[in-house]
Amino acid sequence: MADVQVVDEQNFNEVVLASDTPVIVDFWAEWCGPCRLVSPELEKIQDEYQGKVKVVKLNIDENPAIAARYGIMSIPTIALFEDGGVRSQVIGARPKSDIVAGLGL
Repeated sequence: MADVQVVDEQNFNEVVLASDTPVIVDFWAEWCGPCRLVSPELEKIQDEYQGKVKVVKLNIDENPAIAARYGIMSIPTIALFEDGGVRSQVIGARPKSDIVAGLGL
């Protein structure tokens, strides 16, 4: 199981918006308990959808401008980016099956 890549303001445009493949972004923070529950679920998705979708994490406390740009009001928010924009999102700690269904994978 590979670690989920961390993105920030320096590489967000390159890794997420310019990606040829869809990217799942986990908007999270260190202090967020439900965010810790979602991490293993996202690792499962990363393993199952390897080559079809990328999974990355963005700490909203360290990157508030990106969180504000996408209107992140509650975490964890899991957003599917495709062709430079948000295609779908799931808010809250959910099991893998709910995340996959909510994102339309």
